[in-house]
Amino acid sequence: MSTNWRISSFNGALLAAYFIPTWTIVAFKIMISPIQGLYVRPNISVALFISDHLQLTALNTVRFAWLLALGKLTVVAFFAVFVILLTRPSIRKTGGCDEALGMALAIGSLISFASMVMASQVGESAALRLHATELLLLLGTAIVLVIERPALPQTDHSVTSSDLSLQHPRILDNN
Repeated sequence: MSTNWRISSFNGALLAAYFIPTWTIVAFKIMISPIQGLYVRPNISVALFISDHLQLTALNTVRFAWLLALGKLTVVAFFAVFVILLTRPSIRKTGGCDEALGMALAIGSLISFASMVMASQVGESAALRLHATELLLLLGTAIVLVIERPALPQTDHSVTSSDLSLQHPRILDNN
């Protein structure tokens, strides 16, 4: 088993293990029953903000709920692509899966930030803590991803005595 995982890859895999099942379940609840799925605990702040501040009609609320579900499923899809690319050691070592992780982090951060702002506007403290935690997880991984550089391909720098004698004949004469 390879032990040379990059920190951002490992952190992204842990995030994928949380976001893929959680946001998939929430998005499927919205797709099955848009209004009822919008009023489940992870989306309650968005639902209250829509009903209190935007005063949308029922049809527009359904459209907004489907848009939220589509955004969450897009994040899930990018995390899934990231995990699939992560299984190849050559791609993982060179950072070839960073684009999928970056897109998942960007879209997920945008959704979590907007949900956090909506939760603060409607006074939902439990939803505010949930979205703030998700946002901090995503931003922490984004910072690690930006700072960490991909591994450079290793070249063989082993030197044999015959190589030394060809380049520097005096080195072997001194021994």
